[in-house]
Amino acid sequence: MDTPVEYDERLGVPLRWWVQGTMLVATLWIAVVVAVPGPAAWVVTALALALMAGLFVAYGAARVQVGGGVLRAGRARIGAEHLGTSTALDPEATRRVAGREADARAYLLLRPYLKRAVKVEVVDPADPAPYWLVSTRRPEELVAALGALTRATGTTSPSS
Repeated sequence: MDTPVEYDERLGVPLRWWVQGTMLVATLWIAVVVAVPGPAAWVVTALALALMAGLFVAYGAARVQVGGGVLRAGRARIGAEHLGTSTALDPEATRRVAGREADARAYLLLRPYLKRAVKVEVVDPADPAPYWLVSTRRPEELVAALGALTRATGTTSPSS
């Protein structure tokens, strides 16, 4: 059962994290190579590099998808019939909504290297989360996809 995906984004870590992580591992190698025999230093460095890569890949593996009647954000999913208004937020609004204006019940999929987000209201009375706040590189496209999803499923909540 293949359903069309209207929006798909992987929240991968930026290149600068990879560069900084590699430089950190190189610094570790310099510190270790003077303290232990050469082969041990290479093993420690290889393990550190593998650990760094594994953590970056796992952290950046989160996806945001719209399609098949659902919004998926990370491991969570919600049907279009439970979605309300979606709003693209600029960096300042994202910081406010994720910070001092945050609701502790909200579902958050935030990444510190992504400064913009989309706030999606949840209209399901059985769901304790009042909204989802999802980091994205392309908030306007995500809002448009959510609007198309709610229109296609017959929900009348407007997207802005």
